[in-house]
Amino acid sequence: MEFRYLPMTERDKQEMLDVIGVDSTEELFSDIPDNVRFKGELNLKKPANEASLKKELAGMAAKNANLSEYSSFLGAGVYDHYIPSVVDHVISRSEFYTAYTPYQPEISQGELQAIFEFQTMICELTGMEVANSSVYDGGTALAEAVTLSAGQTKRDKIIVSKTVHPESRAVIHTYAKGQNLKIVEIDYKDGQTDLDQLRNEIDDNTAGVVVQYPNFFGQIEPLQEINSIIRQQKKTMFITSSNPLALGYLTPPGDFGADIVVGDTQVFGIPAQFGGPHCGYFATTDKLKRKVPGRLVGQTTDEEGERGFVLTLQAREQHIRRDKATSNICSNQALNALASSVAITSIGKQGLRKMAVLNMQKARYLKQQLEKAGFPATFDGPFFNELTVKLPENVTNVNEKLLDSRIIGGYDLAKAYPELEGHMLIAVTEIRTKAEMDTFVKELGDIHGE
Repeated sequence: MEFRYLPMTERDKQEMLDVIGVDSTEELFSDIPDNVRFKGELNLKKPANEASLKKELAGMAAKNANLSEYSSFLGAGVYDHYIPSVVDHVISRSEFYTAYTPYQPEISQGELQAIFEFQTMICELTGMEVANSSVYDGGTALAEAVTLSAGQTKRDKIIVSKTVHPESRAVIHTYAKGQNLKIVEIDYKDGQTDLDQLRNEIDDNTAGVVVQYPNFFGQIEPLQEINSIIRQQKKTMFITSSNPLALGYLTPPGDFGADIVVGDTQVFGIPAQFGGPHCGYFATTDKLKRKVPGRLVGQTTDEEGERGFVLTLQAREQHIRRDKATSNICSNQALNALASSVAITSIGKQGLRKMAVLNMQKARYLKQQLEKAGFPATFDGPFFNELTVKLPENVTNVNEKLLDSRIIGGYDLAKAYPELEGHMLIAVTEIRTKAEMDTFVKELGDIHGE
């Protein structure tokens, strides 16, 4: 048979049609109205044999600028961090690799314990009391937090800072449409949330206020002051989207009074892999644990007194409490959550802090070198591992030239913030070397001098 990867013979098709009692494929689809059915041939290339197809796809893949051959200064939500080799070994084990939902605890103790440890680590990093077993990604987690706040407060106004990741804001708007929520975006000032505008906008119909920490520009928002403004309204909830690696050094949002802390654990053990899949985390107070989307794993003892793990709270809204549900999420990113758990465990508590400090130190070194080369930072506030600089020409053009030197440049902020035309958002992680950073600065200087 020529197409080994499509093992469907005409005999196979006929046997299936016979079983369901129809004579042909045409008859199978006869219920679809004729006026909406496509007639003709799709504009597709002729099928290739397996060897030719593999060669074609390999050639296409080779055009990608991969992180093993290029130095990357691109962040904006997806980062190139160190991943301990043990991560891949653990998640490749069949009992984890094929696991989905551990409904039967007697045969799922390994998976359940891994999720429990993930929840525990997230609570320690965020300073919150409860964390779920993960959701799809950071943007989804943030939108879930927004709908939870609306359901909990019975209010429909959500204030979102424009320093929140633009893609996460887009997800919030999508979720809000179905819930009939009013999303109000407030401006930034000097790279941080405009607190005066926040004070003017917040009112007794505000369900939640959303900020990012560190924010999309890499700046560290003044959470203490923001919390003070929010607490002027009794029911309004404080929602923070946080990079969990930054929390290895920064004061956690829970210490500033946050009600919900969400984010993405891609920074721990999950490759950039062209934008996904990732692993969203969702942490909150004990008071809200029954409103958390997804499910939670708890620790218990069996009849013999041995330690064990079970699914304790399952927000399976599709078959229970539908009228009170704020979400229909019933799945999670268990494999990626496991990868993050293994990475954090391997790095260790002190190692995580050191990793966060390295990100900060190296970003500050690059900032100094860029300033010396005539590329000053756009914002002056405290930052973590990302900074914004003004370039003399279009960022997209600069990035195309950097690729010739095997460098992946930063994010073109004009794509999401038209007023920041010519500004590049640059990320520096612990694995960027001094030589790579110096080369990056030199190449920017050479491009500027052309």
